[in-house]
Amino acid sequence: MNAVPAAFPGAAGMGAFADWVNSRLALFESAADEALPPSDRVPVRLHQAMRYAALGGGKRVRPLLAYAAAELAGPEATGTPTAGAHRVALAVEFVHVYSLIHDDLPCMDDDVLRRGKPTVHVAFDEATAMLAGDALQAEAFRVLADAPLSAELRARLISMLAHAASTGGMCGGQAIDLAAVGRQLAIDELEQMHRMKTGALLAAAVNMGAAAAGTDAAAAAAADAYGRALGLAFQIVDDVLDVEGTAESLGKTAGKDARGHKPTYVSVLGLAAAKARAAQLHREAVAALAGLGNRARRLRELADFIVGRSS
Repeated sequence: MNAVPAAFPGAAGMGAFADWVNSRLALFESAADEALPPSDRVPVRLHQAMRYAALGGGKRVRPLLAYAAAELAGPEATGTPTAGAHRVALAVEFVHVYSLIHDDLPCMDDDVLRRGKPTVHVAFDEATAMLAGDALQAEAFRVLADAPLSAELRARLISMLAHAASTGGMCGGQAIDLAAVGRQLAIDELEQMHRMKTGALLAAAVNMGAAAAGTDAAAAAAADAYGRALGLAFQIVDDVLDVEGTAESLGKTAGKDARGHKPTYVSVLGLAAAKARAAQLHREAVAALAGLGNRARRLRELADFIVGRSS
């Protein structure tokens, strides 16, 4: 069974939450290992690169959020996640991993360290890395298209993920980020970029997890508000950690935003104000869950750890 990830410092002392995280991580890793093409299947090098990037590392924040959101429907609070929750967890993480592979390429951020090991284009080569990202994006939509769910729900989930990853979401946010290098963005421009680049997929993990479990309308609306606030808070914390963290603690190169002259919450607002904004968004995310009782317990706990993380 996987250990609680470094993203959740101190979780070992959190009893039931640590047990929940451990069980979901183990289930996710097993599902991902089964879903991805085996490393000895042709084309071997491509499949090896996909598995290198997607298995055995990372914070798995998006899958954990999907599993936690599925519990808003009630039955999963004490049981095993449904097939729908697993498919959502796989899909959002595969899209996330594909984006990391592409972000690290020389034509983008040109980074050599990710999740504590060499980036895919360093460990393999640039062309293989590009293809591995492309293939993981396709795998994300395949696991949803093949899910044992109704045709209507499959179509809905595919649409939600497509919108989150599109030019109105993650890809569009990355384009804004690249175009903003060396410029000072206004705070509303910066927030738009963050909500698209990082927040859209995090919010989708929550909304899709809730949808896959058949959550009622009131809980789904609460999940949406929670996901929007937490998605932005996550990126602000990333901005802070790029300043305060180390390569060892982060598992990736620290200080790259400042060296690359990229606009961040820290560069626009300052360190103290950035932390204050993340704390405010944390309060908004938790407040959105008011009235949902124990069904939202894991989402609340994840919000605490996501905003309080040190990596």
